[in-house]
Amino acid sequence: MSDTAQSLSADRMGTAPINPLLLKNAVPMMISMLVQALYNVVDGIFVSHVNEAALSAVSLAFPIQNLLIAFAVGTAIGVNAHLSRSLGEQNRTEASRAAMNGIFLALCSSVGFILFGLLGTSAFMQSQTSDPLILKYGRDYLSICTIFSTGCFLQCMLEKLLVATGRSALAMTSQLVGALVNIALDPIFIFGMFGVPRMEAAGAAVATVIGQFIGAGVALTMNFLLNKDIHFSFVGFRPSGRTIRRIYAVGLPSIAMNAIGSIMTFGMNILLIGFSSTAVAVFGVYFKLQSFVFMPVFGLNNGMVPIVSYNYGARKPDRVIKTIRCALCYAMGIMLVGFAVSQLFPDKLLGIFNASGDMVSMGITALRIISLNFLLAGFSVIATAVFQALGRGMFALWVSIARQLVVLLPVAWLLGMSGDVNLVWWAFPISEALSGVLCVVFLINVYRTVLRPMQAVAAAPEPVAAEI
Repeated sequence: MSDTAQSLSADRMGTAPINPLLLKNAVPMMISMLVQALYNVVDGIFVSHVNEAALSAVSLAFPIQNLLIAFAVGTAIGVNAHLSRSLGEQNRTEASRAAMNGIFLALCSSVGFILFGLLGTSAFMQSQTSDPLILKYGRDYLSICTIFSTGCFLQCMLEKLLVATGRSALAMTSQLVGALVNIALDPIFIFGMFGVPRMEAAGAAVATVIGQFIGAGVALTMNFLLNKDIHFSFVGFRPSGRTIRRIYAVGLPSIAMNAIGSIMTFGMNILLIGFSSTAVAVFGVYFKLQSFVFMPVFGLNNGMVPIVSYNYGARKPDRVIKTIRCALCYAMGIMLVGFAVSQLFPDKLLGIFNASGDMVSMGITALRIISLNFLLAGFSVIATAVFQALGRGMFALWVSIARQLVVLLPVAWLLGMSGDVNLVWWAFPISEALSGVLCVVFLINVYRTVLRPMQAVAAAPEPVAAEI
């Protein structure tokens, strides 16, 4: 089967009907992100059957793990947007240059986390807890995830190169392979099977990094053999400062936006550990469960961004607007389903994590309150991706700062002063409401300054040649 028959051609992003184009581009990524969410949840399920201390340790390690993913995904998003826009401008040389510099940046970024894994994991865990068992589990888990982080960085970058050229099905395949390997290896390394020693929390980390390296290998193979829109050559490669600046014009705000999430979870963990380690475990379970709701929307974003960026580069504003509208409808529908499930079955969701009676009692209230933010989050997630795709990454950063630092943490701290942990959960829907208002303001600005001028140019009559 030819490359064209196997996947979307990049050129079709400027001509195909929007709704089927978005679905064909996004659905494979949504499925792969759901599998990604599944193996995150499976990690938590297996770890919870070790004991609650192991689950709490993984939750306390999450801010650094999330920071690692922020750098990996943020850089890849910058490459995705710049590469797609270059293809829309019919500049395939710059598109290939973006891909090569992206791989280079992925390798460089992993070095910092390798150093942290070697030198900083103990200090980080000790800043949050003094429980010796939680400390041991946390150090073991986090050091493995960071020291072997190169696989995560390469997997994220190589998959985004496939998505940027319309080959979402191939990206989905590579991610599925990595995720399924992780899921299969989890029980083997955590509990010790088939002659493998019992590793508990460390086993979950080992399974994760093996899956990431295998997923990266599959994605690398697919890019070299099947991605005909990019020319890969490491011979004579030199980093391009101009290309890297363009990548990080979008990528840095995305990195900062997701890094803010790490600061938020770190702050929330410190606040919640003051109540109990069970509160931290509940918060960690929420983050794993909400990934089932948010990951499909992030997959939708991955399918939407190259379409928006391509048509922005091709100066087709009406296609940009139609893509945004379709994506908003799908995202809000997904979030509504997540809200309904969280409201109706919170006890069943907690039960799959081997939750104790106290954890179930606290968790039911937490899930029902926090899930209120799902009603607005779909709109905000799509809006921030639009800002990035149209070169307005700072808007996305400001929304994230407002949501997680300016509102969520201070409100959670004030509510925590009451001594009632159930009040702390209200900080989430309150912060989401504010970010929704801010997104509306910024979308209006983007329409007035970017899209409407493009519409005016597109609607202008062609100049008539003067008669001789």
